[in-house]
Amino acid sequence: MSADIVIVDLLVDGGKASPRGAMGPALGPLGVNIKAIVDDINNKTKAYQGMKVPVKVIVNKKSKSFEIEIGIPPASALVLKAAGVSKASGMPNQEIVGNITFPQLIDAAKAKWNDLSATTLSAACKEILGTMVCMGVTCEGKDSRDVQKEIDAGKYDDLLKASEM
Repeated sequence: MSADIVIVDLLVDGGKASPRGAMGPALGPLGVNIKAIVDDINNKTKAYQGMKVPVKVIVNKKSKSFEIEIGIPPASALVLKAAGVSKASGMPNQEIVGNITFPQLIDAAKAKWNDLSATTLSAACKEILGTMVCMGVTCEGKDSRDVQKEIDAGKYDDLLKASEM
């Protein structure tokens, strides 16, 4: 990589990035148009409103040009949005804060596919369910560990097969 290229990693609120916080101090010294970067990030992340989104800003210091690469929000953010809640439980073994459907679980697993170690959709769903255990979020009204066992038993095979990528 050229010495003229600088990569700035940020975590922004989807559709609501601003030059405040880490962005201004990180990008200001590079001499780029911060407003243009913020506008581009907000345009590209508006589908993730209410979630934290990883963003890479790749700046060419010489030409003052930039590229924006948008990542996928963390699995926990996808689950919270699907469940319609703003934060996870502080006591997940005692307090359930939300519930998602199995199709919503599949959507989250597909969205995070490239970041997971899973090689099958069922394994990816089980990874997301593992995250949900720590969040106090259920799936189909059941403890996430029970849904993992149901996946192993084949209960959701038809839904998984119909949703394979």
